[in-house]
Amino acid sequence: MSGQVRDYHYDLPPELIARTPAARRDESRMLVLHRTSGEIEHRRFQDFPSILTEEDIVALNDSRVIKARLLTDPPGVEIFLLENLAGNRWKCLVKPGRKLRPGTRVPIAGTVAEVVEVLPGGERIMQFDEAPDLEVHGHMPLPPYFKREAEKLDDDRYQTVYANSPGSVAAPTAGLHFTPEILSQIHHTFLTLHVGAGTFLPVKTEKIADHEMHEESYSISARSAAALNNAKRIIAVGTTATRVLESQPPGPLQTCEGRTGIFIYPPYEFQRVGALLTNFHLPESTLLMLVSAFAGREAVFKAYQEAISERYRFYSYGDCMLVVD
Repeated sequence: MSGQVRDYHYDLPPELIARTPAARRDESRMLVLHRTSGEIEHRRFQDFPSILTEEDIVALNDSRVIKARLLTDPPGVEIFLLENLAGNRWKCLVKPGRKLRPGTRVPIAGTVAEVVEVLPGGERIMQFDEAPDLEVHGHMPLPPYFKREAEKLDDDRYQTVYANSPGSVAAPTAGLHFTPEILSQIHHTFLTLHVGAGTFLPVKTEKIADHEMHEESYSISARSAAALNNAKRIIAVGTTATRVLESQPPGPLQTCEGRTGIFIYPPYEFQRVGALLTNFHLPESTLLMLVSAFAGREAVFKAYQEAISERYRFYSYGDCMLVVD
């Protein structure tokens, strides 16, 4: 076990960053890591249903990505919606910040937004005169490492096929591999966690334990809670579904909604999740630390090095890894 952030660093050849999606969602490669033995298999995502049993259930995050990036017309100010607080009031990131001091009003997204408050971290609370028309004026909030502007293709592919509840500003990317055909072959249920921009933020502390995790809102329906309670093994799709499940109190899962700031890193002991499907994550990220807590840091880094040697595609539009016993 390591408590230093630097021990979660690895070097990735830049050409292995997947900046565009595969031709088909389910064509992704899937590295299968057996955490007990350390064995590694190289499979395709189409094999995923064949690995499951009748007693398994797959937990999927059905949050829908909103077109959170807004630009003034004429250009000059960018507003990135972080979270809807109430009505037409939003918590936002803005740039350049010097143009958006308290009381400033800017025309944007078919309406006008006013800066109500500047928060200690630099975020703005903004009140829109009317609900911003995100479908007409918004842009998909692609990760910075894509190093490109969002295109029409991203409206579909940076969204899971089962996305339902709007609220995320980043995709729950482990779910991007699923197709309706794959879903029809597996026992599954949905929960919701709205992914925040904190998923992009680097860990700036030297010691992992000193990092303050961002909070995100979530919900579990009564139907999903019952389905999860009746399963022998829960396969969490992504770190977001994992955080929802592991943030619940002991005992049977209950219908609920709330916020979680759970930060999972070694030597955390998992209480709910029995297997994990996830993409390959950025170095020194909280997501990589969560996966390392589940599978063991050494095993994960061995798997990552093999994925690099085998030329897997990394990050949001990349290939995936399934961690099982």
